[in-house]
Amino acid sequence: MADIFREIDEEVRRDKAAALWKRYGNLLIGLAVAAVVAVAAWQVWLYREQQASQAVGARLEEALRASRDNRGAEAESILVDLAANAPAGYRQIARFRLAAETGKRDAAAGATAFDALANDSSLDQLYRDLARLRAGMLRVDLAPYTETRAALEPLASPQGVWRHSAREFLGIAALKANLFEDAGRWFDAIVTDPQSPQVLRQRTDLYLALVRGGAVETKN
Repeated sequence: MADIFREIDEEVRRDKAAALWKRYGNLLIGLAVAAVVAVAAWQVWLYREQQASQAVGARLEEALRASRDNRGAEAESILVDLAANAPAGYRQIARFRLAAETGKRDAAAGATAFDALANDSSLDQLYRDLARLRAGMLRVDLAPYTETRAALEPLASPQGVWRHSAREFLGIAALKANLFEDAGRWFDAIVTDPQSPQVLRQRTDLYLALVRGGAVETKN
């Protein structure tokens, strides 16, 4: 009797499965085909993205090589194109590199280019602050100390990601203005910060020697 009931149960399940397949078989086949097509399309898209990324990366490397070889105009031309047409990540890199390249030939123009990045709300705050730092660094030789201080001091706070470079260039700007007390304060902030890089500490020792020496007097 147990075998008979088992055979009946299996027959019922087969009949239900056949009925379900008859009703939904085409739909299941369509879903399977759609899944295969979607995976294939995804693989093609990934391949094309990889190829495009490699091409853009090669163009960026070409620009960097041109910059290293003092072919500034060529480097800028490539970077202008990448800043306008490259994928988002590469476009951001190109914009920063273009601003830096511009600053090599024209510090004021380079600072203005970094200002545009600093004011771009589509960028992460970390990169906007980096752009502010780079603009301030370029203006150390162009602007009075008060202007440099206004630009860089917010970045020099104890929690600032870019505080080490901001403090160094604030100190340099103060030195250039013969404001030795201000210079000493910024350099002391570097020395007393346990996270200051060792290389920066070594440079700061030289800066502090200049601070201790005071203004250089010339005799006629």
